[in-house]
Amino acid sequence: MAGNAQMIIDLDKKRMEATVKKDVAALNELIADDLVYTHSSARQDTKKSLIDAMVSGQTVYTGLVPSEVKAQDCGDAVVLTGICRISVMSGGKPNNFGVRFTDVYAKRGGKWQMVVWQSTKLPE
Repeated sequence: MAGNAQMIIDLDKKRMEATVKKDVAALNELIADDLVYTHSSARQDTKKSLIDAMVSGQTVYTGLVPSEVKAQDCGDAVVLTGICRISVMSGGKPNNFGVRFTDVYAKRGGKWQMVVWQSTKLPE
């Protein structure tokens, strides 16, 4: 891994930790305003709808554990791929599953932010 790859892997871990902690200030810094977040269920969120669901308690992430994360440094963009174990309460129902994900960070105005998340549920 060269350039920005490891830094973005570490930044994404911080984003996952902020998600579990419901750290809205950190999420607002780490997530781009034009985020396209596609869940493993094919439901899509924007930055606003994703954070609003967390704040309201509609979606409560209790664990996000990444593994096998690899980074492709494309200059002002870094593409992450890997596996993530997700524990979440959605609509009051607990769910625990694994996904394979693609996650894209872009450098804008001197700071890195997540612009895309796409995940596919792994077979159990």
